[in-house]
Amino acid sequence: MNSTVINIKTDIKIKKEAQKIAADLGLSLSGAINGFLKQLIRNKAVLFTLNEDTPSDYLLSSIKESRDERRAGNFYSFKNNRAAISFLDSK
Repeated sequence: MNSTVINIKTDIKIKKEAQKIAADLGLSLSGAINGFLKQLIRNKAVLFTLNEDTPSDYLLSSIKESRDERRAGNFYSFKNNRAAISFLDSK
């Protein structure tokens, strides 16, 4: 296998945390990065995921705002999707 070296600059804390997570998954950091590069080539996209167990501050504030508006009666309700679409078309 032909190989090449890629040099990147990253924070030492990020490197150490990434090495630990890769090791927990049974990978070297190099193996994890190679997997990422192969996925990039295959998908032609960069995919990142977030910890979905912890909602962001923005999401929490949006939920609170929605609850407050619902309590204040500031919402619309529809019997079916046609009624909702008709309402939106009238706006």
